[in-house]
Amino acid sequence: MNLTEPQAGSDVGALKTKAVRAEDGTYRITGQKIYITWGEHDAADNIVHLVLARLPDAPFGTRGISLFLVPRRIVKPDGSLGAHNDVRCVGVEHKLGIHGSPTCTMSYGDEGGAIGHLIGAENKGMAAMFTMMNSARLNVGVQGVAIAERAFQKALSYAKERLQGKPYGLSHEMPDMIPIIQHPDVRRMLLTMRTQVEAGRAICLANALALDEARHGASADAREWAKGREEVLTPISKAWCTDMAVEVASLGVQVHGGMGFIEQTGAAQFYRDARILPIYEGTNGIQAIDLIGRKLGLQNGAAIKSLLDDCAATADLLSSPMPEIAAALSAAHRRLVTATLWMQETMRKEAVKGLAGATPYLKALALLTGAHYLGRGAIAATKKLQEGQGPQTFLTARVQSAQFFAMNLLPQAHGLADAATRGASTIIDASIDELSA
Repeated sequence: MNLTEPQAGSDVGALKTKAVRAEDGTYRITGQKIYITWGEHDAADNIVHLVLARLPDAPFGTRGISLFLVPRRIVKPDGSLGAHNDVRCVGVEHKLGIHGSPTCTMSYGDEGGAIGHLIGAENKGMAAMFTMMNSARLNVGVQGVAIAERAFQKALSYAKERLQGKPYGLSHEMPDMIPIIQHPDVRRMLLTMRTQVEAGRAICLANALALDEARHGASADAREWAKGREEVLTPISKAWCTDMAVEVASLGVQVHGGMGFIEQTGAAQFYRDARILPIYEGTNGIQAIDLIGRKLGLQNGAAIKSLLDDCAATADLLSSPMPEIAAALSAAHRRLVTATLWMQETMRKEAVKGLAGATPYLKALALLTGAHYLGRGAIAATKKLQEGQGPQTFLTARVQSAQFFAMNLLPQAHGLADAATRGASTIIDASIDELSA
């Protein structure tokens, strides 16, 4: 996808790339795009670019954007590849991370205009492009989970082997150092990493399931319900799972200590590679705005209410076998219900205040959602343990993950909800001059 230009990043409507109609029914594209992942490479015979551009008589802003298919090489009528199109890479960008993926500056029309084919209708390019966007945002969330999982695996392996220190208060009795995994704070970091990865994976899987059911559900009602769930979970999958990836990768460096800051261990690569993910496919701030601006009102509020109701139902199911988790989940659920109602009302009456709290609200809702899915996993694991089924170590770990997340990470949701609903004036009323003082 070719969206971004030097002056048009998140504000896609400011793009300057032009498209002119040709007599043969195609279009001639001229302009420049930046940050194009795999924009040029030799791993395939042809590359297909999906380019956003504006026709000469197009309306202003996003309403006047069209989407074009622009191949690197022209495809002949018989399907064979012909001459190179008027599109080329004019620079490979040097990045903080993901060095195995070429990111290119692409130039169109240096020799008169690249041949492009209209996708959809003229001036409807944003709608056409957004048919890919939910999947793309979910995929980036999954990428965050994957990098975080690898960072955890590496940190865990290192923590089991690295000998350093002795148990607190027993140094005079133990002549030998112990693996750092035995130190409580290292265990805290590793459990923070593991449980957030598990929560992120569950959120993304639930998101993917809803996406499939929205397309292929057995009934219209089932498809409508699934579409609402997909829409609510997508910004959470993208934003929380990618922010989580950066945090987990950073904790991975911390577990390694000084060796984590040394390139030879590989821990730093995960940190660098993860940092792009909160920027990809609409920055995480945009995801938060999408959540409160569009998704909280979706289906007249039924979509978000359904998710919150599911969280409450999980707390009820946990009340007998795991009352501590149930209590933490119930308390967070009540706080998020209040915060959601406040956000819905504020977005109707004074949207700027809601926008100021969008990011902490998303994070709070993500923590509640993650605790809900981990709680469901703990219920299923407990049942199998009672029946003597499955690998005992794995199932026990599922229960422990839900316990740790509920008691150590979920409480953050209360503070985040407070920031979302009470902190707007400290942002809006702050003087710009004071920021530079």
